Amino acid sequence: MSQLDILLIILRVAFGAFVPLCFIAVLVWMERRGAGFIQDRSGPNRANIFGFRAGGLVQNLADAVKLVTKEDVIPGHVRHKFYFVLAPVILFVVSVLSFAAVPFADILVLDGKEYMMQAIPTDLGILWFLAIVGFAVYGIILAGWSSHNKYSMLGGLRSASQVISYEIPLALAIISVLIVYGTVNLTEIVQYQGQLLFGFIPMWGIVLQPLAGVIFIVAAFAEANRTPFDLVEGESELVGGFHTEYSSMKFGMFFMGEYVALFTSSAIIVTLFFGGFQIPWLSTETLVNNARPITVLIMLLLPALAYFFVKWINKNNKSHYARPDDPRVREAQVYTKVVWGLVIAIEIVLLVYLIAVSGGPADRILVTFLQILTFLVKTTLMCFVYVWVRWTLPRFRYDKLQKLGWEILIPLALLNIIVTAAVVVALS
Repeated sequence: MSQLDILLIILRVAFGAFVPLCFIAVLVWMERRGAGFIQDRSGPNRANIFGFRAGGLVQNLADAVKLVTKEDVIPGHVRHKFYFVLAPVILFVVSVLSFAAVPFADILVLDGKEYMMQAIPTDLGILWFLAIVGFAVYGIILAGWSSHNKYSMLGGLRSASQVISYEIPLALAIISVLIVYGTVNLTEIVQYQGQLLFGFIPMWGIVLQPLAGVIFIVAAFAEANRTPFDLVEGESELVGGFHTEYSSMKFGMFFMGEYVALFTSSAIIVTLFFGGFQIPWLSTETLVNNARPITVLIMLLLPALAYFFVKWINKNNKSHYARPDDPRVREAQVYTKVVWGLVIAIEIVLLVYLIAVSGGPADRILVTFLQILTFLVKTTLMCFVYVWVRWTLPRFRYDKLQKLGWEILIPLALLNIIVTAAVVVALS
């Protein structure tokens, strides 16, 4: 195994492990700021370090310090302490592992050798996701059972029935998608979506299988226990549900696992239905063959985007009333310097690429970075949809939730499989 092989293995595993973990902070911030915006209030904007609030991100650090330093209490009535401690670990580890097979860029070809851009390069693809994500329910059930609390137990039982109800339409929706794609390999699925329908419409899954896309997204909301399907931890009925008895970092691991699962769920939705890492109308080979003009275009657009971003920061990062030596204005000035510093650094790197190393492997590495950025932008937008729905729709009643899964989604998913199979056979 060459040094390049070892380096790429380390980078892929690091991406698969650390990006979902880093997105916890992003998603918590997005949740709070999104809720504040939708409810016409400010959201978190007070916690700071020497006056720097980072738009509310410092609040995440304050919460982390609080969770780490809180007393870790295991209630005396808990009979099975081993399983009580194991439950949040299972939920968190499963959430991280389920992202491992998701491709975040196309196959990278260096020196004639192909490297799959996945944390775990496997051909199992979507089967890996389905196999791993199903284990998350064990963490919730164990938490409810081992807590020896009636509210926690009810939360665990609700979770079991909810997962069973919604894994079926989720899997059936995937079957109709796989009939179209003809493969379970997620990289090949995204490559298929790089084609054009009628010469100008990207062949994304949501275009080819709109009904399967809707069913999958609804089922994914239920699988992730997100509003309006968060009956597992319904505060008005179950206090806190399966994690009622948890405190400190044990509660924190449930909390982190939920947001990692949200990120992974969004990544899978993007991969199956929204083109994954594909840039619309620009396939991998098109990007490689036009790497230099694309780089020039990026160098021209980047300062313009930075200008408007800095203008937005300066407009919004000030107090709503007159303050002498406003600390928020000083904070905005620092952010302005940081943004322009990053822009200059990126421009220098791109200029060196154009002058010295463009062509060959450098073009493919540049395209890989562009595809990773595209994948992360799409996934972030899908995560925002989760936030948007949470603060827009009310929670379902439990019998309505089950009725939606068994009486509506499953029949629709079965009908979609029959219609899809008939069309594919007819066209073949």
